[in-house]
Amino acid sequence: MNLNHLLQLFSVGILTYFFLVSVFYLALFCLSFVELLRHQLRARFATPKEILKAKIVPPISVLAPAYNEEKSVVMSVHSLLRLEYRQFEVIVINDGSSDGTLDALIQAFALKKVARQYFPRIPTRPVRAIYRSQRVRNLLVIDKENGGKADSLNAGINTSTCPLFCCIDADSILEKDSLLTIAHPFLEAYSEVVATGGLVRVANGCKIKDGEVLEVRTSGRWLVDFQIVEYFRAFLSGRTGLSKLNCLLVISGAFGLFKKEPVIEAGGYRHDVVGEDMELVVRLHRMMRDAKRTYQIKFLPDPVCWTEVPESMRVLSRQRNRWQRGLAESLFHNKVMLGNPRYGLLGMVAMPYFLLIECLSPVVEITGYAVFTLGLMRAAVGLPAFLAFFMLATVLGVLLSLLALFMEELAFKRYPKVKDLLRLLAAAVLENFGYRQYLSLVRAKGLVDWIRGKKAWGAMERAGLS
Repeated sequence: MNLNHLLQLFSVGILTYFFLVSVFYLALFCLSFVELLRHQLRARFATPKEILKAKIVPPISVLAPAYNEEKSVVMSVHSLLRLEYRQFEVIVINDGSSDGTLDALIQAFALKKVARQYFPRIPTRPVRAIYRSQRVRNLLVIDKENGGKADSLNAGINTSTCPLFCCIDADSILEKDSLLTIAHPFLEAYSEVVATGGLVRVANGCKIKDGEVLEVRTSGRWLVDFQIVEYFRAFLSGRTGLSKLNCLLVISGAFGLFKKEPVIEAGGYRHDVVGEDMELVVRLHRMMRDAKRTYQIKFLPDPVCWTEVPESMRVLSRQRNRWQRGLAESLFHNKVMLGNPRYGLLGMVAMPYFLLIECLSPVVEITGYAVFTLGLMRAAVGLPAFLAFFMLATVLGVLLSLLALFMEELAFKRYPKVKDLLRLLAAAVLENFGYRQYLSLVRAKGLVDWIRGKKAWGAMERAGLS
């Protein structure tokens, strides 16, 4: 078989792949759209104010790991303390920061050491001290040796006193009613619900004061606006549909609510992976299915967490490389579920989707550009085939981004200014010409780094939310 025949064979395979991916994405969008409409209808009868009136609600421990977050940690904690919920505690875990994170917290909240015993139901790095605020009764700060985010969350779980815990990033901002809405599924079916995830929005460019988002805006930077569209597509067009099938494999580490005992039973967060948030969710699915328990892991599109996204290609590349390695690790450590009918739709649909599309699509896409370009040069592939590949690989991305923006505007209308909406519409188109291809290269390199055993987290320089 000569090179031209190989190119033709590869081109047919790649076209078939992208066609099937297109069908799956469109089906997932339709499912997400219907579920979003149903959720909006149900939300009319279960507003945050109505939930706040409930006489019995499960207490929540809000866990905020912090490593070198001196610029934003005080503002973020102020934001957490203003949350509307009947009973909650905030636990900040200082993971051996080398900057002034701990000092900033001590000064801002009048922290004093307390003689509180630490019982590690999940093994962690040593805890040096536990502080309690003299001004705010429900604020604790754990100072521990550096062990990474997973180790910090495990320390927070060990210290927490509530049956539910909410994990967030210390540089993120929760809206005041976020706990009320993300906890609502637990109020409806506490015995079944194991975890819930909320919507993460991009804070860059928004007007923020004292840890509260006052005005929602785009940033004026195309790199940030591309990520805004990406977040809409991932959360509204993806996780909403997967949640409906109880096949949600990812709850963002920036904002998730978990029942504590099942997490402890599963062994807590793994510290030997870089994608500890996804790996835990997949492991919870596996544990509950193996035990044949009835359970739910849900995504809700209205509890909102605002987070700062990278504003440079260098930092963004590190983040996406890490995400890709985390995805590969999560699938590998739970590979027994892949294609296994014992796990139902989880094994037969969700796991293959994340492997064949989310994990391997960067490799297929890059290979596709190389194959079709070389095929055109050697006259092994016709122009119609190349155009079909271009349509499936690029135009579909534009369509999905525009549909995600449509869902956002239909359901939430969080961007009130026409200028911002027009900019996001432009970003939905422009991101597919250069930006997405670059991220495919970054993600493909992430897979190579995972195969090579790279574990580095990568520095995430931030400007800080203000």
